Amino acid sequence: MSDIEIRDDRAGGRLEALGEGGEVVGRIEYFVLDEPRTALVPVHTIVEPAHEGKGIAGSLARELYAIAAREGVAVAPLCPYVVKWAARHPDEAPAADPELLSAAKNSPLLSR
Repeated sequence: MSDIEIRDDRAGGRLEALGEGGEVVGRIEYFVLDEPRTALVPVHTIVEPAHEGKGIAGSLARELYAIAAREGVAVAPLCPYVVKWAARHPDEAPAADPELLSAAKNSPLLSR
């Protein structure tokens, strides 16, 4: 994988992978669920076509779970890619709480 920097734009609801020159080459769009407890909710993963196949999406998913671990919060993945990534990496991605997944699916933040 090429050298990328990952930046958390919490206010913008994006975890971004930056390539050479600061170009955004991939991102996970997410929101923060507050109730019933705090969780990061990834909803969509995008990698620019010219950068596909370089491990960027996996690096973003790994960093999302690392951020959650550092902050002591859960991840409630709604993004199909993150769900699959988490299933392949149970040592890095604790199983999602069904209550949080249900709350995330019903959150008004999902439609923003």
